[in-house]
Amino acid sequence: MVSPDSTGRTSPPTERVVRILDFLAGRPDQRFGVSDLARRVGLSKPTCLGIVTALAEAGYLVRDVDKTYRLGPSLITLGHKAQESLRVSPAAREELRRLSTRFDVTVALSGVIDDRITLLDLVAPAGARPGVEVGQSYPFAPPVGLMFVLWDDEATRAWLAKEPTLPLRTDTDRLNRMIAQCRADGYLVERLTPGGRRLYSLMAGMSTNLPDELRALLGELVSDIGERVYLRSENSTGRRRHDINVISAPVYDHYQRQVMVASMHIGTSLTDNEITERARAMVATADAVTRQLGGAKPS
Repeated sequence: MVSPDSTGRTSPPTERVVRILDFLAGRPDQRFGVSDLARRVGLSKPTCLGIVTALAEAGYLVRDVDKTYRLGPSLITLGHKAQESLRVSPAAREELRRLSTRFDVTVALSGVIDDRITLLDLVAPAGARPGVEVGQSYPFAPPVGLMFVLWDDEATRAWLAKEPTLPLRTDTDRLNRMIAQCRADGYLVERLTPGGRRLYSLMAGMSTNLPDELRALLGELVSDIGERVYLRSENSTGRRRHDINVISAPVYDHYQRQVMVASMHIGTSLTDNEITERARAMVATADAVTRQLGGAKPS
């Protein structure tokens, strides 16, 4: 433990708050009255009452009708934000670096934060200019964000129900076939036209409430959710070349929920066999990051 002298002055009032929260966190299925809580954490009853009252008003504790206290809902949000900040560990970044070096490509981790797709980490080959940077964000609404919902039926329905950023048409049969195959393979391959690539640059930092004229213009670039997706079953010759933009695979937490996407940015043409090779390597990297997070893939 670091001594107080090496870290500056301590705050006894703050230490009392931490003492109460730590005590309750260790007993999440129990509730305590002020007298009992004060005795157990070594505080006077008036001091304890002042702290738990302030914490309850902020939502960090809940005061039940019998005047007992337990952990509150604001701690859930706080915990999720802390989890977001800790996700990209040095070990996870090393997994990205290995993949980047192997194929000489840019590899990234991204997640949905405050209903926007945000780039969380990026590893690029020496001298490369990825064109994006950590912290850049995009609206999380159709047609952008398929890779974040593809692996869960409820998430897919919720995403499709969002107000789209562009006028869209959807081939339901192909969309369902695409979802089934991507889930079976464990990855998503997107092939974009040069105009489609520019779409992401134009949308960076924008809200979903685009002017009608701009929505119509962008809609000419991408108008069908599934039209950008490469499907292995439709391309099995092995030698045909395709302009590929991104290959993505999901990263999961310990609840087996998708929390991030690991992506390999290609930006060139590949044969079917090259796509499969890179896609399998992408899945292996996403699985390794999942393990680094203490997560697990759904069964």
